[in-house]
Amino acid sequence: MTNNFSLLLYIWIGFGVLTFLYLIVSKIRTPYGRHSSHGWGIMVNNTWAWFWMEFPALVVMPILSIIGPNELNSFSILLILIWFIHYFNRVIIFPLRIKTKGKKMPISIALSAFFFNIFNGFFNGYYVGFIMDQGSIYNYNVLIGLLIFVTGMTINISSDNTLISLRKNSEGYKIPKGSFFNFVSCPNYMGEIIEWIGYSVIAMSLPALSFTLWTFFNLVPRALNHHDWYLENFDNYPKNRKAVIPFIL
Repeated sequence: MTNNFSLLLYIWIGFGVLTFLYLIVSKIRTPYGRHSSHGWGIMVNNTWAWFWMEFPALVVMPILSIIGPNELNSFSILLILIWFIHYFNRVIIFPLRIKTKGKKMPISIALSAFFFNIFNGFFNGYYVGFIMDQGSIYNYNVLIGLLIFVTGMTINISSDNTLISLRKNSEGYKIPKGSFFNFVSCPNYMGEIIEWIGYSVIAMSLPALSFTLWTFFNLVPRALNHHDWYLENFDNYPKNRKAVIPFIL
């Protein structure tokens, strides 16, 4: 890996650490979804904003991986496929399934996510297409990482299904129950963190690790905000639930 590329990645990770610490200390609630606020500028349609802010991640990483001078092999194709499957669900399937008719989010939040996904897609795609050495799908870490990734994605999607089902009657927010909701308020976020841990185990690369860390830095404060919101709005909310990591956080 080139020195300049590594330096940029370390700066990117450092920026993520600072962002995480700021969100934890300030307890700012990112203003979309149940925390939506008009004090952050122009508001736009929630579904379209979700599509466009995640779209760069869907295309940037695969395109760079494919057009780079590195020859595609089973290992690089696996990384691209895992990435694409996750983001196809997040960019195409998920926005069509969520029941958020009439809801909006600040365009500033959508734009920040849009540019984040450009950077993140660039780092991971450039590494696979231009820098990565020949890898093998037969290494033990690939099987372990795949099991972790599939486990995380299963938790993520099943938890999304539970949340979506609660919105069917449009009667406002309810307490989600069952499965991993018995342990944490945000198993969908827990599942996504687990997914990218699995991806990092497979890739064994600094760009993959940087994304896993950024996922943690972004979703943990968000989960803590959700957890606090549930406690504030439901007197009967289960007191033994944690926010995102069972029995710990």
